[in-house]
Amino acid sequence: MRGRLMATTVLVASAAVACGGEQARDLVVDGSAPEAPYSGPLHVPVKHVGEDGVRALRTASGAAGRALECDGQIYSGGGSDPWSKADGGRTPEDGLRAYFEIEQPEIPRYGYRAERREKDRVLYSFDVHGRTKVAVVVAKDQKNRPGWGPETSASCDPSELPASFTDRQWYEIWTDRHGRRVPITKVKSSTGPAHCGWQKARLLSLGEGRNGRLYARDPDGVLPDGMLTSPYDGDVPMPADAHDTGYRFHDVQLWLSGDPGKAYVRTPDGVEAWSLVRAGLGCK
Repeated sequence: MRGRLMATTVLVASAAVACGGEQARDLVVDGSAPEAPYSGPLHVPVKHVGEDGVRALRTASGAAGRALECDGQIYSGGGSDPWSKADGGRTPEDGLRAYFEIEQPEIPRYGYRAERREKDRVLYSFDVHGRTKVAVVVAKDQKNRPGWGPETSASCDPSELPASFTDRQWYEIWTDRHGRRVPITKVKSSTGPAHCGWQKARLLSLGEGRNGRLYARDPDGVLPDGMLTSPYDGDVPMPADAHDTGYRFHDVQLWLSGDPGKAYVRTPDGVEAWSLVRAGLGCK
């Protein structure tokens, strides 16, 4: 899930995918200690600063946010809501399992290592190449949170997670011209949401927030009238002022021109013009 304090630009509703291979893997593993294990406090008071963005996520995610080792910026994070006695666990591992049941995050559900243990708190980390990309602090018998359960959690951008996980998610991760994975906060694509009947359309999101833009490929006309600023065109000449962004998705390239109303997608068969989606319009 995207952090509770930061909304995504893309208009599709994410759908968690149940993957048999992932479910078959152990939630908690022994693992090996990282070169620089987190040495800070496991209890850091959570603060809400009344804004969106990286600063808000860091202050809202407490110790979990501090434990991350992202290549880029923190992507999601926050504290947990209260729960009943039946929701809490008897062990720290039960508390981690409760986190997935209560919060339903879009992160791996396998391969966590207990990085730090204290009497009433445990830090679990999901590591990639020895660096923490997901952190969950579980605590015991906190106010309005009986038993073991999540206290704070945080994660790096999905592009920093293993491809074996992200390849099964609703979003598509692009690379740069050198083959490096690009954060989905910069660019991502997906099929249209099935509950709207938009599966035949494709959506391309560039950036987030006020400066974010959403484009659509809709050759079958499944999107509502007026949603796009111009019709889709599957065979156009590349504009003279267009430039290669360097973003790639397999054998597809993304080009942009001085006209923000279109995104140009170069495929092995030619160039397509994807249309800008009007602000405020989406699937209910």
